[in-house]
Amino acid sequence: MRLALFQPDIPQNLGAALRLGACLGVPVDVIEPCGFPLSDRAVARAAMDYAAKAEVRRHDSWAGFLADPLRAEARLVLFTTRAAAPYHSFAFRRGDVLLMGRESAGVPDEVHDAADARLYIPLVAGARSLNVVTAAAIALAEALRQTNGFPTPPGTG
Repeated sequence: MRLALFQPDIPQNLGAALRLGACLGVPVDVIEPCGFPLSDRAVARAAMDYAAKAEVRRHDSWAGFLADPLRAEARLVLFTTRAAAPYHSFAFRRGDVLLMGRESAGVPDEVHDAADARLYIPLVAGARSLNVVTAAAIALAEALRQTNGFPTPPGTG
């Protein structure tokens, strides 16, 4: 299981996503360009003390992400407000890559077209979307639950 962020534009959200990935043992892919200068130092600052625990792969472009051998065999599962299926009715697999779009604009059509599945998180009428990391946490929680992929807490097993 991997979490991928398409061209994130808010550094604090990237930091929160790295912390989420570090805490759940899920690698994070960052698909550039970002809406802010992205350096190793900026990533470390955004992730605070979780940067050392986070497994991060940077991709210089969408094409670079698609060409990555680690992604080649995985299903690409896009979370989008333009989806027709709710996330909780989807059967996740261990190797899935959960892709979140830009905070400001989602993803372009070429990304939608490349996705193996497009899912949404049901919201009340009139609500447009969740914060990208909140959505990622909901998505990862369900995917890890279904695949029995949550980390085992120390001292419990």
